[in-house]
Amino acid sequence: MSDAAQSTAAEVRAAAEAVKTALDRHLAAVERRSGEDDPAVYEAFNQLAAAAETYDELLYDRYDEVTPFEIPGAEDTVPYTGPEEPNTVSVLIRRDYAVAEPQRLLAHAQRIEAADDEGSESSGTVHGALGLLFGEFEPDEIASRHKEFGLEEGDSTLWVTATDEAPEPGEWLDAPFEDVDPQHVICRFDVSAVFDDDIDDDLEDDLVPTLDEDEDEDEDEDEDLEPLDADR
Repeated sequence: MSDAAQSTAAEVRAAAEAVKTALDRHLAAVERRSGEDDPAVYEAFNQLAAAAETYDELLYDRYDEVTPFEIPGAEDTVPYTGPEEPNTVSVLIRRDYAVAEPQRLLAHAQRIEAADDEGSESSGTVHGALGLLFGEFEPDEIASRHKEFGLEEGDSTLWVTATDEAPEPGEWLDAPFEDVDPQHVICRFDVSAVFDDDIDDDLEDDLVPTLDEDEDEDEDEDEDLEPLDADR
């Protein structure tokens, strides 16, 4: 950017204030969230990301400084080519779980089975217990109570995709995820432990102590000293 068009200090300050406001709105949305997929939280998240990106650009332009924010660039995402005014949307959700405590899962399934009083024995196997569990509870409730059911969360993702026309009833039931067009994805939200691992690795790198040469020499000298005899 040329000097004539360079951002002013006031613009950078205003962008910083916008980030602070967006942070407050995001925290407020998280505190009031009605469930795991609360749209208000997603909207606040996107507003915060946009405010952070603007501030990052203006800060670099004015002061040649950067922020620790990681804003995905256009080259990192698939460009959206779907309808500008979608008539219908599809929400695709995948959540992975590990069966961490099979006995806890089986116990819950047995209680469900006993309450139904149908004489079934599906609760005797893990796959049968899972069928009972997901047949009894909504996916969002299982997500919020997964530990209670003996499950451990894995990765999850939610995609919102746009379409021009609503599909015919039953049209995609045989293969619900087969014809997803990545360029029709309006937004997506991913949750994975790998993100936490990246943060932990960065923190560990920052916390690793470094010894200068003098400290190394002091340690070597300490190792050469012999302990005094207690009788002396």
